[in-house]
Amino acid sequence: MKPFTSAAVSPPGHGISAMAFGEHVIRITAADTGGALGMFEAVLPPAGGPPLHLHEREDEFFRVLSGRFGFWCAGDYVELEEGGCLVLPRGVPHRFQNVGTTEGRIMTVVTPGGFESFFPAVERCQPGAPEQIARVVRDFGLTILPESPSGEA
Repeated sequence: MKPFTSAAVSPPGHGISAMAFGEHVIRITAADTGGALGMFEAVLPPAGGPPLHLHEREDEFFRVLSGRFGFWCAGDYVELEEGGCLVLPRGVPHRFQNVGTTEGRIMTVVTPGGFESFFPAVERCQPGAPEQIARVVRDFGLTILPESPSGEA
C-alpha cells in the first residue's frame, strides 16, 4: 500500500461498481489513502438496508445524499434526510434502512479503510454459495446479529 501523501480524488461519475447487497459504488479505497479510510455510496430502495450487525475494525461515517434513512445504534434511533450526517462506532450493534418512499442514496466513509472492498468481494462469490459469502463476512470482521422483536439495535 502506498503512503497517503497526495490527494485521493473521485470525480463525479467515477468509482468501482459492485452489485452486492444492492448497488454500491466504491469511490475511494484504502489503497488510495495509505489505509486511513475508504468511501463508498449505496443506492437503496424503500425499506432497503443491512440487517443488524457490527464491525470489529471500522468506525463508520454516513451522509444521506438523497432520501430519508433511519439509523438504529445501541438502543438509539434517529432519522436523517438529505445532508444529514451520523457517525457510528465500531463494536456496537447497528443497522440502517431507507425509511422513505423513494430510492435513497447514502455515502459511507469507513476508518480505517478496507471495508469498502467487502462489496466487490461478495460480488465475486458464486451465485447460490452462502458459505462463500459467510467466509467473506468473517474475513472482513463483520458480525450479522439476530434482530430483536422490536427491530431495535
